[in-house]
Amino acid sequence: MIRIDRDSPTRDDVHLLLSEHLADMFATSPAESVHALDHSALSAPPITFWTAREEGDLLGCGALKLLDSPTGPARHGEIKSMRTAATARGRGVATLMLRHILDHARARNLEHVYLETGTEDYFAPARRLYARHGFTECPPFADYVLDPNSVFMKLGL
Repeated sequence: MIRIDRDSPTRDDVHLLLSEHLADMFATSPAESVHALDHSALSAPPITFWTAREEGDLLGCGALKLLDSPTGPARHGEIKSMRTAATARGRGVATLMLRHILDHARARNLEHVYLETGTEDYFAPARRLYARHGFTECPPFADYVLDPNSVFMKLGL
């Protein structure tokens, strides 16, 4: 049975998965268009980080970053570092993680969840996953700027 729990991005097996994630991002996108976070950035207080595991084996990870709100509690979040281990692809891990993150966002009473992903073919499965769950394209959000290598998406909760 696959379990999703809060975890540390600095844990050895997670660190390795995140390093693979970053390497793939830099291999498929220009450096100035890579917005993936490393394990230390994913440890920051406004970020909640989860892993999916089965019998202790790491299957994937994902995070929710709360976006700043100058007038009170955060009302918006951003999905970060969604990644499925190569050995677990095709098993629905990304769907389980996405649902978990969205459930957490709803429990926090967030109004919207945003994300940034790439325009390259490599990112097509991710874009399809998010579209299947109701995400639609939107203008850049937070500190992002228009970038021909980025697709910005949001979901109202």
